[in-house]
Amino acid sequence: MVLNLKQNQSPLYIKVNANDNVAIIVNDRGLPAGTVFPCGLMLEEYVPQGHKVTLTDLKQGAAIVRYGEVIGYADRQINRGCWLQETLVRMPAPPVLEDLPIANRVPGPQPSLEGYTFEGYRNEDGSAGTKNILGITTSVQCVVGVLDYAVKRIKEDLLPKYPNVDDVVPLHHQYGCGVAINAPDAVIPIRTIQNLAKHPNFGGEVMAVGLGCEKLLPARIVPGGEPANIISLQDQQGFTNMIQSIMEMAEERLIKLNSRTRVTCPVSDLVIGLQCGGSDAFSGVTANPAVGYAADLLVRAGATVLFSEVTEVRDAIHLLTPRAINEEVGHSLIHEMKWYDSYLQRGEADRSANPSPGNKKGGLSNVVEKSLGSVAKSGTSPISGVLGPGEKADQKGLLFAATPASDFVCGTLQLAAGMNVQVFTTGRGTPYGLAAAPVIKVSTRHSLSEQWGDLIDVNAGRIATGEASIEEIGWEIFRLIVDVASGRKQTWADHWGLHNDLCLFNPSPVT
Repeated sequence: MVLNLKQNQSPLYIKVNANDNVAIIVNDRGLPAGTVFPCGLMLEEYVPQGHKVTLTDLKQGAAIVRYGEVIGYADRQINRGCWLQETLVRMPAPPVLEDLPIANRVPGPQPSLEGYTFEGYRNEDGSAGTKNILGITTSVQCVVGVLDYAVKRIKEDLLPKYPNVDDVVPLHHQYGCGVAINAPDAVIPIRTIQNLAKHPNFGGEVMAVGLGCEKLLPARIVPGGEPANIISLQDQQGFTNMIQSIMEMAEERLIKLNSRTRVTCPVSDLVIGLQCGGSDAFSGVTANPAVGYAADLLVRAGATVLFSEVTEVRDAIHLLTPRAINEEVGHSLIHEMKWYDSYLQRGEADRSANPSPGNKKGGLSNVVEKSLGSVAKSGTSPISGVLGPGEKADQKGLLFAATPASDFVCGTLQLAAGMNVQVFTTGRGTPYGLAAAPVIKVSTRHSLSEQWGDLIDVNAGRIATGEASIEEIGWEIFRLIVDVASGRKQTWADHWGLHNDLCLFNPSPVT
């Protein structure tokens, strides 16, 4: 990344790669026509913050280069110093999956990062929790109203008696009945629900509430299928007994969870999810590279790190398959890309449905540019494995967990993979959070951190102005992950109790 001026001087632009013929404006309110940079560039028109200015004259059809990669082609002649609006960018074809290099540039091993620990809750299966939560899963949407009523009562009447328990979290979902449960793709929502119940923050004490006539039987979703962990509402004598039965079963588990205490665990027990939402043109040069640096530190410490969002990886897949640790992992990456291409085609959609209007307002022209910035979260480590949607992580290192780009669906699938802390980058801003695991929010811009000072946990906008380096913010994120995982610090989302609903990915038919 090249800053054209020193800290505290203006105007500022960022040129990422020496071969780029566009740069993004740093200044909060953008810059007016007539602004002259020390390099001699003069703006021919107003350019908003985060939006691209042309550094050279571009003929019609000329390649537009950012991150050293072609992000599109000029739709008409565009002169030097002009605002490159997204309507002027013709999107290139995606990388051909059959022609990708695989495992031919695997990064060499980095020095191990020894001695880093956090204070977590040790589970019988060897995993470690970052919270101590009573999780109550449902087998069907029909029971949600009853469970919500019961959870309110549990929090009011029971939870205060068990101060070592952080929360009671209902695991709602829209699946369970009225679905083609034997369809091939039904494996995705079913294994997601099953693996959510195994989340390390629930300490193995998950209970299930079912109705009694649903297709997804409760015994399929609680670990071991134990009847002692299941309540079927159709077996209860009225609403009052339903609530009483749920509360009695919950208290049995609250007693057990309350006896748990934090113990020292190696950082290698962490499963960290990486995600972005409300992205802008700064995402790929500030927050995401800093998170990528933190990801490399975590991998060096032996942790499991998940990056996701197929549609925001697809156009940068040619940069990832060479980093696959072997050909099997490389082909697994390609398989997930092909599956999602087919999924979009069945829905008569394509990758142009991404980015969102807000992403474009933040300076992103298309999904190609967005993808190139998104994959910066993955850092530089070898990609050691691939998870299908809803699969649970069972190895260390950097893993690609295939998910849609939707914040809520991606978060749900990363939880199913065992994520016990999530790091979430945002440029436009979002109050997104998860009840089951803490979410650390990283802003891409100074102005967002100032606007949302009580929602943003880390300000990576300091990178854009030269006040901090990618490495410095990366270490800040790493240390905050350890503190949050240990319960020493609380994220703003947890402070305010901002927790989004779980959203399953269900590509199979609804009947």
